[in-house]
Amino acid sequence: MRQPNTPRARILGTGRYLPVRVVENAEIAARIGSSDGWIREHTGIERRHVAGAGESTSDMAAQAAKNAMAAAGLGVADLDMIVVSTTTGDTPMPACAAHVQQKIGADLIPSFDLSASGAGFLYGVTLAEQFIATGKMKTILVVCAESATRRTNPDDRTTAALFGDGAGAVILGAPTGDGRGILSSALHADGTLAELFCVPGGGSAEIMDEARVAAGRHFFHMQGHALYDVTVHHLTVTSMRALKAAGLTSAELDWVIPLQANKNIVDTISTRLGYARSKFIENVSQHGNTLSASIPIALDEAVRDGRIRPGQTVLLCALGAGVTWGAMIVRM
Repeated sequence: MRQPNTPRARILGTGRYLPVRVVENAEIAARIGSSDGWIREHTGIERRHVAGAGESTSDMAAQAAKNAMAAAGLGVADLDMIVVSTTTGDTPMPACAAHVQQKIGADLIPSFDLSASGAGFLYGVTLAEQFIATGKMKTILVVCAESATRRTNPDDRTTAALFGDGAGAVILGAPTGDGRGILSSALHADGTLAELFCVPGGGSAEIMDEARVAAGRHFFHMQGHALYDVTVHHLTVTSMRALKAAGLTSAELDWVIPLQANKNIVDTISTRLGYARSKFIENVSQHGNTLSASIPIALDEAVRDGRIRPGQTVLLCALGAGVTWGAMIVRM
């Protein structure tokens, strides 16, 4: 067995925020001609949180960020950079990160968005790790926030029940030499599959007009069956590669946190990876798919309720629009 990699950055604290309003399956099922039982069977989702009127993506991000800073024992003055992952920012311009910076009272530090959909947390943490590894930055906030329900067509049977709103955050800093931190990460993208999950209207290729709004071109469009197959394949392969790159065996893995999208995807990944189902941390039943916020929300829940303990090793894996995907091994 190879020795695990020496971490170049570690997670100092985690945080999350979920809107107060909860929408049960029955409310959605009645509208789309489905049932609570069908939604549970095919997705594992029972309910989801929905942002209230006047509650923006940056509002949720700011609260998750404050909770992560408190967990790390740090203040806003300690931050050197803010990275926000979102596909549902407050406005097309400026970046959601600018609003987050203002709302948490950060100094004039670099703050910017990235867009990798469900894989956004992995992209954001991997990017931040590079700044810490080079010594350019000491402490970085990575926050993922999504108002996904506002991009969901309420009458679309394929997507109406899938998504929820929320935010998750981590504070990254330098390792302390105890072996805790990011042991490996792998990121990928395949633009040939962009149409599997997209918002076709609203960009430079398709300017919105009355007809396109009426056609729902500003909402999520998903090819569910094809996306399911791609997700299972890529997450299985990339997770094994990340584990190998970390110099670990599957027996040394304590937990797996996948994108919280569909319980049936997790069932298949568990079987193909040969990891016990009990090793998977899930919250899709309570939150639905919160895209890039999915993994950090689940991570924070498991850290705070004591399932994930210091020194344990966690596999994170996700796939999102693009398609983008990746996997990461973290020793907490």
